[in-house]
Amino acid sequence: MDNLSIIKALSNETRFKILEWLKEPEVHFGPQDHLAKECGFEHGICVGSIAEKAGLAQSVISGYLVKMQKAGLLQSKRMGQWTYYRRDEDAIRRFKESVQADL
Repeated sequence: MDNLSIIKALSNETRFKILEWLKEPEVHFGPQDHLAKECGFEHGICVGSIAEKAGLAQSVISGYLVKMQKAGLLQSKRMGQWTYYRRDEDAIRRFKESVQADL
């Protein structure tokens, strides 16, 4: 995990909001009917749902999500035609600890 990549990923207001929304997906998004419970990817939200909430095109949101995933903030799982994303809480915790230790 590279702290600078994370900071760059969070420097965009929409990407920052997405990370906030994914902290409580049940509050911010409707049920993800395409995501089977047995797949082991609880709290995953599809790109289309995120794009709808953000009011941006799916292609834009997909790019944002990939950038956040490469920075280590998100995990993803592809199921059929849908890709789901969720926060990587362990990576976020490590980032927070690292930033606090550096200050």
